[in-house]
Amino acid sequence: MYRNKTKVISIGDKVIGGGNPILIQSMTNTKTEDIAATIAQILKLQEAGCEIIRCTVPNLAAAQAIGEIKKAISIPLVADIHFDYQMAIAAMENGADKIRINPGNIGSREKVAEVVKVAKSRNIPIRVGVNSGSLEKELVEKYHGVTAEGIVESALDKVHMIEELGYDNLVISIKSSDVMMSVKAHELLAGKTPYPLHVGITESGTILSGNIKSAIGLGIILNQGIGDTIRVSLTGDPVEEIKSAKLILRTLGLRKGGIEVVSCPTCGRTNIDLIGLANQVEQMVQGYDLDIKVAVMGCAVNGPGEAKEADIGIAGGINEGLLMKKGEIVRKVPEAQLLAVLKEELDNWK
Repeated sequence: MYRNKTKVISIGDKVIGGGNPILIQSMTNTKTEDIAATIAQILKLQEAGCEIIRCTVPNLAAAQAIGEIKKAISIPLVADIHFDYQMAIAAMENGADKIRINPGNIGSREKVAEVVKVAKSRNIPIRVGVNSGSLEKELVEKYHGVTAEGIVESALDKVHMIEELGYDNLVISIKSSDVMMSVKAHELLAGKTPYPLHVGITESGTILSGNIKSAIGLGIILNQGIGDTIRVSLTGDPVEEIKSAKLILRTLGLRKGGIEVVSCPTCGRTNIDLIGLANQVEQMVQGYDLDIKVAVMGCAVNGPGEAKEADIGIAGGINEGLLMKKGEIVRKVPEAQLLAVLKEELDNWK
């Protein structure tokens, strides 16, 4: 499995690569220089389960804000640099735990060398990021368009440049909004580099389309043993990215912990507001650190049988509901009390 063989990289007090757990990342969408707003968002993300946070650093004020932000958070902070190499240096000088650059956008080799010099002196890892949207013209011409092969060649060219400058504290990310191109690119890259890979489907879209594309792309890539950190990129509240990332990892068996909620799709036999109840349950269980499965069923007739693989379940009937454990009915309760009864069971779960 490729991820077990990647180089171990330290990011603040976290480590990735070498078979260590896959960590969940997100990115703030506040103005980084708005320190209060950025801290508030990061704290919400931390609470949701974010393990590494990335902030954009487009100007000196944003770079200088990093030091104050870091004092208030407890997860590593990655500074995202687009074009100005001086912002990369300023971000590191202000305490960034890692920087993300595309050396092709930074400019000359000399400018990249200045960034590497500071990173090396502080032992700060560099994430080399290449995006299909910024692929070099020569590679587009070579491969007759934007291709997985071109993305991989571009990334390896940048990595080799930094290695030649005497630095190998690196993480690589190659991204495309084309799901299957991303999959192919990661498959090609995995056998050609020892560095940890940050995986995501870039510009994946809204919460609906973005989740579907990310689940498919990340699912295929991660299931092949590729990927050391992930981000689900969504157009929306970044807290939703964390929820989705956790669920993807749990579904693939790559992470344990947290309650898994299963619910039936409803049919003509449903006599309760199952959709509303299931959403309430899914929201409620986020506050529990239990590695169990909870079923929410809409039919008191078939519910127990269909929920037999769940540790605990509830099912609704006409004006009454059932509390179940391992598919066995424990007791009947009034329909209006189903949520409260489930909460009571979870509070006392051992």
